Amino acid sequence: DLDWWLDRLTCYGSLFLGEETTVSYGDKASGTNHVLPTSGAANYTGGLSVHKYMKIVTWQRATREGSKPVAEATARISRLEGMEGHARAADVRLAKYFPDEEFDLTADG
Repeated sequence: DLDWWLDRLTCYGSLFLGEETTVSYGDKASGTNHVLPTSGAANYTGGLSVHKYMKIVTWQRATREGSKPVAEATARISRLEGMEGHARAADVRLAKYFPDEEFDLTADG
């Protein structure tokens, strides 16, 4: 029950809800910031932001179809930056949700 977690968790940089999202998406394409504040600051502030005097937290949820273009962009950007683990997180979701489709997920895509 993803809403249960969303309603109850309060101290995080970003919350990725469900297997249709991944930290790789937040790093490369969807825009949610998940970098946690240090020294216990997560008790009163969210992830890195210019809003340092406000508690801002971000979260993401996606449908399988909606995550398709985000996964493609994440895979390509990650490969361009040499971050193969992030790319594979996107690859795995595309293969799982769209097994009959082929994607060009190379850096040249």
